Amino acid sequence: MTITLATVPLVRRFAPSLLAVALIPGLLVACGSRGGSPSAGHGSGVTPAAWAKSVCTALSPWRARLATLTQETQAQLTSATTSAQAKQNLIGLLSGAEAASEAARQRVADAGAPDVDQGKEIAARFVASLQAARDAYGHARSTVKDLDTGDANAFYSAVATAFEKLQHEYAASALEVDKLSSAPLRQAFNEVPECH
Repeated sequence: MTITLATVPLVRRFAPSLLAVALIPGLLVACGSRGGSPSAGHGSGVTPAAWAKSVCTALSPWRARLATLTQETQAQLTSATTSAQAKQNLIGLLSGAEAASEAARQRVADAGAPDVDQGKEIAARFVASLQAARDAYGHARSTVKDLDTGDANAFYSAVATAFEKLQHEYAASALEVDKLSSAPLRQAFNEVPECH
């Protein structure tokens, strides 16, 4: 079905949701949300500064990839002429975001655990946060993939609902560095250049 003037407002209403979801990682990183996991190979852990650097370095390509995916999808949505084309564009965005989130999760897991009180638990929470973000994108991708594009209005309404759920799941996965129980880690995230 061709996108008509009746469906264009839905596309425009939906597009900011895409942007907001895809830019959440940038906001979380700016606020200090990061992930990590325990690693038996690091003994008692790595220094807080080294761990923060590894985590922030792992998240930089993730943020960049999500920003690129968002820009590409925004451009595609405004030029897409059918619901089927929009669906494929959205699946591409969500698949890319899911893959990028998994790559970031793995790199943060590889950072080990910081040598601070409850370092392994803190690292595990960070990995779990990225895993939840990955899963949120995966759930949205599956939902959009199963949508029927025969009725454009119904399709875009269902997409908007899927992205509202994505935003909710994503927000639930957030961690904030300024709320870490470890003062040395909070300081490291504030001071390490790679985290700014």
